[in-house]
Amino acid sequence: MGNTEEGNQTAIREFILLGFGNLLELQPFLFSFFLMIYILTLTGNCFIILLVVADQHLHTPMYFFLANLSCLETCTSSVILPKMLADMISQKRTISLNGCLTQFYFFGSFVAIETYILAVMSYDRYVAICRPLLYASIMNGKLCCQLMAGTWTNGPFFNGILVGLLAQLYFCGPNVINHYFCDLTPIEKLSCSDTIRIELFTLFSAFFITVTPFLLILISYICIMSTILKIPSAVGRKKAFLTCSSHLIVVCTFYGSIIIVYMLPDTPTLRDLNKVFSLFYTILNPLINPLIYSLRNKEVHKALKTLCGRLTVHARLCSPPSFNLISR
Repeated sequence: MGNTEEGNQTAIREFILLGFGNLLELQPFLFSFFLMIYILTLTGNCFIILLVVADQHLHTPMYFFLANLSCLETCTSSVILPKMLADMISQKRTISLNGCLTQFYFFGSFVAIETYILAVMSYDRYVAICRPLLYASIMNGKLCCQLMAGTWTNGPFFNGILVGLLAQLYFCGPNVINHYFCDLTPIEKLSCSDTIRIELFTLFSAFFITVTPFLLILISYICIMSTILKIPSAVGRKKAFLTCSSHLIVVCTFYGSIIIVYMLPDTPTLRDLNKVFSLFYTILNPLINPLIYSLRNKEVHKALKTLCGRLTVHARLCSPPSFNLISR
């Protein structure tokens, strides 16, 4: 059962994720829609990783970071969408307390990692545009690996402490989460315990996980824009801006959706809107990021043509020879 007795109160060990369950008539459409998004997200991001690994010309810091971002987007989608899809075709939308904390741990860790990766990518663009002669010496292989190692470590570290604090909370009811995944605020609201320690640690960690990377991105782009405006030719300015335009779009969509979701007041009227806005950074961002980075990127187009050419040659070599029988 999902409940256990503790004193005179019943401890909740299982939650109900409402998701989009109030839209019963739209469930078949929503299931097909989100399943298609999940398949496209996995395909697009895995394709970016394959291109970066397979093409020698993409073995640069910028594409190394992009491959890490694509790997992260794949992980983020896989934490949210499979459970969401399963709930849409199931009458039982429950998740255990441990399962809920586990989902939040991975989701929160991946969001934190993304803030760091976006900050690292902005620094890479800053060095490329503002310090082009020193780019190769600054953004060397050792530094790139160290930056990514720190990025993939810091997020899980901070979120691990937060989940440890959440695990100490006592839940006595209700057990309904009005969301499609386990996020911090809905979990915290269901607790019957004092959550002041969690709130203080959330503010503390938010400074390092969200505010600091955002400030680094902001400072980087102020320097980048200042340098671009000093370029005398319009062609040169356009070329310099195009090298960072894709990253700037991703940063704006990511931070824009997070600010809307977590800064708006939590009122009954805005609660369903928050659910919709959450779709942007949890589900839609991982889908559109590969498109943003590849649609206007000539190097990616060139790598794609090279890969297609190799696959065509390989297919021809592996195909059985054909014999023409001439009747006499």
